[in-house]
Amino acid sequence: MTLVDEIRAGCERVAARATHVTIAHDAIPAYAAALPGPPPETDPEDRLVDGPPELRAAFHLTLDAINFGSGWFPTLRKREGRSGYWTVALGLRDRFAQHGAWSAAELRMLDARTVAHALGQDPAHELMALFARSLNDLGAHVADEHGGSFLAVAQAADGSAVALAERLAAWDCFADASPYAGRRVPFFKRAQIAASDLHHAGVVALHDLDRLTLFADNLVPHVLRLDGILRVAPELAARIDREELIAHDSAEEVELRACAVHAVELLVRERPDLTAQQLDHLLWRKGGGPDYKAVPRPRCRCTAY
Repeated sequence: MTLVDEIRAGCERVAARATHVTIAHDAIPAYAAALPGPPPETDPEDRLVDGPPELRAAFHLTLDAINFGSGWFPTLRKREGRSGYWTVALGLRDRFAQHGAWSAAELRMLDARTVAHALGQDPAHELMALFARSLNDLGAHVADEHGGSFLAVAQAADGSAVALAERLAAWDCFADASPYAGRRVPFFKRAQIAASDLHHAGVVALHDLDRLTLFADNLVPHVLRLDGILRVAPELAARIDREELIAHDSAEEVELRACAVHAVELLVRERPDLTAQQLDHLLWRKGGGPDYKAVPRPRCRCTAY
């Protein structure tokens, strides 16, 4: 069984026994029918870095190694009109534009102060140390297993997004699995999104993007909740609305992510013209709209998303 098969099976298992979050199966057909068609293959706003493939590979692997911390985003120094994700992504883009990519050896030795300086953040912020630790691990793997070449990481997958996600999932900097009812539930949001990013950036052509799952975070469950696809128990809904942090690996948090993954699988069955990866893109973009930003979303402080 491949990694993506394990993710789908694990999330379906959680959804079948979940009590804090449930899927409104009766709402799936109409919601799926109302979804737009597939998004464009490339989005100019996502094209953050141009240049040779090695540079683009370095950028996206570096960014996705620190593409987490949404629970801390309200405490970051945000760029004007930008979310926490875009604040980090644009900070990294500017660092690359001014100084080029960090080498694998440099990543291996980065500290919180250096990361904070690049991103325009307070070095004492808890997230900066977590970012540095993840980048240290990325640098070690790229140096020791791929001769210091970020492009070699992408090319080692032989054109398979699933194989690339599986390779990254074995690294601590992309770790993302949770316990639930005595069993392990894999998500690997960032390992999968790294494969997608490297493909869409033109670094490497991957033939099986359609096999990737939803990139499970906190925003898509928020969108699906407000759109009536996920039904959240009153007590959990009240905690989210009060902007209380939800504990990582708690049953509530695992159910939010897993039910979103499985709900997207059900939607894709109704809309075979869409893949889970494309639907993730549509829902994530939708979540940036004012109606969704006006309502508190579930927040969890972890390194998964």
